[in-house]
Amino acid sequence: MSQGFAELLMYVAPPRVQTAQEAWLARVLELLSAERLEAQGLDLRQLWLSPALLLAQTCGYPLMTLLRGHVQVVGHPVYQLPNSAAGNHCSLLVARSEDPRQQLEDFRGSHGLLNSRDSNSGMNLFRHALVPLQKDGRFFAQVSLTGGHRNSLAEIKAGRGDLAAIDSVTFDYLARETSEEVAGIKVIGRTAHAPCLPYITRVEADGAAIRRAMNQALKDLPDVARVLAIDEVIPASEADYEVLLDYEREAHVFGFDL
Repeated sequence: MSQGFAELLMYVAPPRVQTAQEAWLARVLELLSAERLEAQGLDLRQLWLSPALLLAQTCGYPLMTLLRGHVQVVGHPVYQLPNSAAGNHCSLLVARSEDPRQQLEDFRGSHGLLNSRDSNSGMNLFRHALVPLQKDGRFFAQVSLTGGHRNSLAEIKAGRGDLAAIDSVTFDYLARETSEEVAGIKVIGRTAHAPCLPYITRVEADGAAIRRAMNQALKDLPDVARVLAIDEVIPASEADYEVLLDYEREAHVFGFDL
């Protein structure tokens, strides 16, 4: 029996989504006749770059900046969610519901929130959306890091920031559950689309076999597929994510960063 690290850590809310992720992963491992190694103590970078990696999900931006050439892309999900379809997602630009500002340009000189600087949905797509509105390489008067999309939502609601970019899958999952986390939040706009977050494995693994097992598991577990709102996992490669570096290059041409 093969062994490897297998963790799906990108979408862990609401709780039934995390439970469904675990059930999906367990069935995938069963179909692959693989044993899951204990990953406790590994941070995301260590997990993604481990020579024992069997399956994980990463963000498209670190795929192209940190992991390129060091991992194999298994594929990416096709969600059936309001702001995530056809294998693409975006970021929703959000503010407090009671904030009188209605247009993105109204937030020039405000306090922006990023989940992290290596995030595609929380930074790279956000930056791309602001490029046409920046002046002399600046848009916000202040930028703070929150450590996660749900943290960004909490900070916006608490008045400790004015505008954030929230991954549309995260937002759609929370909104579907009418979670308190998105209560009192309004959507100001949407960013450009990007391929959904890729599933990865180590370079020498059989990525096609893993993708087949992921799709078979979705068929075997229709209730899990319904909770995850995933139709299938489709083939993908690093080339599909080159657009994210195009967004980065455009910002650099204008001397703009967050």
